Amino acid sequence: MKRWLIWVPLALFALLFLVVAAGLMRPADTTVRSTLVDKPLPEFRLDPMVPGKPGLASHDFGGGHPRLLNVFASWCIPCIAEAPQLMALKAKGVPIDAIAIHDQGPAIAGFLRRNGDPYAAIGDDARSRVQMALGSSGVPETFLIDGRGRIVRQYIGDIRADQVDQIVRDLEAAR
Repeated sequence: MKRWLIWVPLALFALLFLVVAAGLMRPADTTVRSTLVDKPLPEFRLDPMVPGKPGLASHDFGGGHPRLLNVFASWCIPCIAEAPQLMALKAKGVPIDAIAIHDQGPAIAGFLRRNGDPYAAIGDDARSRVQMALGSSGVPETFLIDGRGRIVRQYIGDIRADQVDQIVRDLEAAR
């Protein structure tokens, strides 16, 4: 009658194994979202990154005109994949500014020559201080700033072709 007790440890081990295996099979959401969405853009001032293009400051945003703020780097492979979509947004009249992180002016200039230049201004964030203040965790990442200087949306990762029309609509709604 007590012969079934010998199987209890094996059953408990099998149950524990199934719970752990199920947890490993389900990927965790590692996306880090900014806590500044629906809040004002933090104060910053960045020097120009490339000759002939202005730097960037928080006071450049607002004034009744929504804009995109793209965080990118010349060494970022997804940033290259995103470049055609940013050019498509620029062609649709979307104003785009950028923050270049951990980069050098000549490398950024080369990136823009190879992939197109959708940016009105590019700020040099060599130590990622502004990137971190925005709550950005990587590149590329894009923020929609409304006409009052508030962050209204965060696009994590590279912008895809199927997102372009929605971003244009989001920009219109942010006026």
